[in-house]
Amino acid sequence: MLRRWLDRIYLAAGALGAAFIALICILMVAQSIMREAGLRTGAINDVVAWFCAAAAFFAMAHAFKHGDFVRVTLLLEKLPPRRCRQLEAVALAIGAVAVGYLTWAACSYTYESWEFNDIAQGLLPLPLWIPQLSFAIGSVLLWVAVVDELVIVLRGGVPTFVRAVQERHAMGDFSSDI
Repeated sequence: MLRRWLDRIYLAAGALGAAFIALICILMVAQSIMREAGLRTGAINDVVAWFCAAAAFFAMAHAFKHGDFVRVTLLLEKLPPRRCRQLEAVALAIGAVAVGYLTWAACSYTYESWEFNDIAQGLLPLPLWIPQLSFAIGSVLLWVAVVDELVIVLRGGVPTFVRAVQERHAMGDFSSDI
């Protein structure tokens, strides 16, 4: 049950990241049309920048779980399965600590923006904690995904991202290897 719940969260976060990409497209097209019509485009550039960050951070956990992060597997491919699992566990533990620090920093930064009522200095005077929430939430989701993979490996399982790549290769899809 927990597995299904986590997988749904990762999928929803990926869908939210995709939605922000679609919104970026819509805003950029609207901005082009507005400029041609002689209308002011105002704070669209600020909003697009915030949406770019939201798209990136919301999609990270989904991309990680589906094997879409860059991995150097030259050494891992040459090792026996037990040694490979040990190195995966070490790498995931280091990743969990690093992403944990990122998560702490992102959440602290967002909280401070809320606490001090920081306001964006662009054309749209928006409290900064609002766009920074995507950074904090996306970082938390990525940390959960890394810890999730670490638990899978420590229990003797194959990482989800490795299985995803193996499934793509079995179907003849090597596009992620380019």
